[in-house]
Amino acid sequence: MPKFISLSKDDLTCAISTRSAFNMSLTYGKKQGVIENRRRFLEEIGIDYRDLVCAQQVHGSNVSCVKEQDKGKGALALESAIPYTDALISDKRNVPLAVFTADCLPIFLYEPKRGMIGLVHAGWRSSKERIASKAVGLMRQKFGIDKESIRAFLGPAIRSCCYEVGREFFDFFPGQVIKKDGRFYLDLVRANIEELEGAGVPQDNILDTGVCTCCGNDNFFSFRKEGPSCGRMMAVIMLK
Repeated sequence: MPKFISLSKDDLTCAISTRSAFNMSLTYGKKQGVIENRRRFLEEIGIDYRDLVCAQQVHGSNVSCVKEQDKGKGALALESAIPYTDALISDKRNVPLAVFTADCLPIFLYEPKRGMIGLVHAGWRSSKERIASKAVGLMRQKFGIDKESIRAFLGPAIRSCCYEVGREFFDFFPGQVIKKDGRFYLDLVRANIEELEGAGVPQDNILDTGVCTCCGNDNFFSFRKEGPSCGRMMAVIMLK
């Protein structure tokens, strides 16, 4: 497995690290060498690790608009990351946005006409609070973009094959919980695809990797498979 999955274009850098790039989180997993892991990974895709903008992810639905002066927040220390935030949007070039996942769904957003990007950390709590549509809504509110020109890329995440949940999730995600052999499984990815479509993103503009981090634990970190002490992948997006 390569060290990262990339959907970069001429004016866009968009990638997510894999297990072979090692842990990217300053909060979870083996913390020794994390900054060096980030430096190596980001150097390969043309990003200075010191410029990274990170969020203090809390499984909420707050979306922050990143400015030029935010460059470097959370790059070297968790304390400097943007607080109480699980999604970032920006129209600034050469300002890389990052979120960290291990089963949660990273959602990359890109609007090519105006030059807008977003990055969403969508676990079940954030998804229940409709974080994807809130990110799209703030992009439209701040920059007046056409929602139909937004493109979304859904990265590796735990899938309905592995994501066993409680019966109460029927109420949280109507239509997205599958009953199988007396157990309940959440389709977190489908829930977010429908959320994006409901926010006006065309179905043809939504691309899903189809990769399950739990099934693919050899290549990706998985909270469900390994427990809370596992490492995290980095999802990163930047306008060039």
